[in-house]
Amino acid sequence: MIPGQFEYARPANIAEALRLLKEREGEAKVLSGGYSLLPLIKLRLAQPALLVDIRDVDGLDHIVEDPSGGGSDWVSRQREAGHQAGPELHIGARVTHAQLEKSALIAEHYPLIADAAHGIGDRQVRNWGTVGGSVAHADPSSDWPAVFIALDAAFACRSLEAERVVPARQWFQGVFQTAIEMTELLTEVRVHRPGARSGGAYQKLERRAGDFATVGVAVQLRLDDAGRIGVAGIGVTAVSDAPFAATTAEALLAGAQPNEETYRAAGAAVAAQAQPASDTHGPVEYKRAMAAEMTVRALRAAVERASAA
Repeated sequence: MIPGQFEYARPANIAEALRLLKEREGEAKVLSGGYSLLPLIKLRLAQPALLVDIRDVDGLDHIVEDPSGGGSDWVSRQREAGHQAGPELHIGARVTHAQLEKSALIAEHYPLIADAAHGIGDRQVRNWGTVGGSVAHADPSSDWPAVFIALDAAFACRSLEAERVVPARQWFQGVFQTAIEMTELLTEVRVHRPGARSGGAYQKLERRAGDFATVGVAVQLRLDDAGRIGVAGIGVTAVSDAPFAATTAEALLAGAQPNEETYRAAGAAVAAQAQPASDTHGPVEYKRAMAAEMTVRALRAAVERASAA
């Protein structure tokens, strides 16, 4: 289809972008990469009056660590478990999937993020698609939401008046619905670096390589000194109206021995919390079974990495 008419703006800096969002509140959409938004515009499922293209905006393409740490939920949970918090990773909203895929820092310290980056789309999608665009678009079958939920990440949003930081577990609110305000710009993702004896993994079922997930499960966990699972985060995508934290499974894992019985119990808890719909990807029963299986596989891989860390 041919898209409807719209105006186009290409601001040079964040202040100019925020001014446009404020002046055209409710009419403007931010363009970052475009692999999520442009197909919707072509199909007229989205019809913004103004596209604000942020490709020229400086300060949104960084992958750096803040050695002072941060205030993420993961940090709080680590401290409650008696572990010392480390640095916090800051990922600019304009960072592409390919940049994360190729980052030595990500490969060394954030294997869960690396897992997801390698499996998103094809080379062209990874070169142009951005992390911030995916998070702000919030497709219920995309990969990053599950990953950032498992990591207890936080999203920094800026308006003309102030900056606001929203936990990933409060961000995804429905089909293509997030906590961002119409006058705000998502500027970065913040993730606490997992400490010693930590491991993460992402497992997804897809019809062909690079597809959106039929089911996706991300796990981030830490083993305690006795070899038990001390703290765990599980994010799930594609089997509900919005990505979600598998809180029942997380509670079940706390203090549990990392073995097949534990993994299967956690998988069953994820399947029970999921609310999939039957479609061309499969019936409800199949998707629940695959949610359980992807959980088991992700837990196995995460524990293996944690044991080797």
